[in-house]
Amino acid sequence: MRLLRPLVRILLRNGVSYGTFNDLARWMYVDVAMKEFSIDGRKQSTSRVSVLTGLSRKEVKRMQEISKPEDTERDEKYNRAARVIAAWRREREFLDADDKPTALPVSGPGSTFSEIVKRFSGDVPVRAILDELLRIGAVKRLDNGKISLSKKAYIPEGSEADKLHILGTDVGHLISTIDYNLQPNAMKARFQRKVAYDNLPDEALPAFRKLSAKQAQKLLEKMDEWLAGNDRDVSPSVKGTGQNLAGLGIYYFEETYSIEEK
Repeated sequence: MRLLRPLVRILLRNGVSYGTFNDLARWMYVDVAMKEFSIDGRKQSTSRVSVLTGLSRKEVKRMQEISKPEDTERDEKYNRAARVIAAWRREREFLDADDKPTALPVSGPGSTFSEIVKRFSGDVPVRAILDELLRIGAVKRLDNGKISLSKKAYIPEGSEADKLHILGTDVGHLISTIDYNLQPNAMKARFQRKVAYDNLPDEALPAFRKLSAKQAQKLLEKMDEWLAGNDRDVSPSVKGTGQNLAGLGIYYFEETYSIEEK
């Protein structure tokens, strides 16, 4: 119930009906059961998935024939644009004397926007990254033709679809960590902590919002620097085996305390 309440709130606010949610949930039940709940040494069967999910064998087969709802284009756009913003805030050659992101010419000698895109976003055209950052309001054009960074992170302003995509990815990572920590055979629990008090006055909240945002941003920037130094896309000289996704997410929460909902 605690997982579903905020999810249903988001779905209703964005016009997603129960029928649509039901279709997606059935597809995901079948997909997870098929890929992650097989018996060692045996190929997963339609009958076993039917038993695990409670769906009929006919329905399981129908779900398997439906194409996976992909969003790889939005994923790619987000990842590459976010890397450019992070590098702009981190790399010495793109900072001014006060260690603030400096305004950059699009191209030319020295430190440029084109240079940061080529180094940190792969083979995506510079124009495509610039258009995306302008679209979400992360950068702006100055009168002298330079590009200045106006946001600390990739946070779209206008598109609800883009916001839902980013926030949905974050929720997926958090729930995966919860799932891992709930498994009895987990060798070492993944970090998941929070600090919260339930009798705070309204007047205390603005100061806490400001304090938490400032301290969280500092920590994330430190983690970004370490991860960038160990990521083979950003630092090609890094050696090693496998390809893994790892990171740290921080979120702020606030609500009117209600005993009835707890």
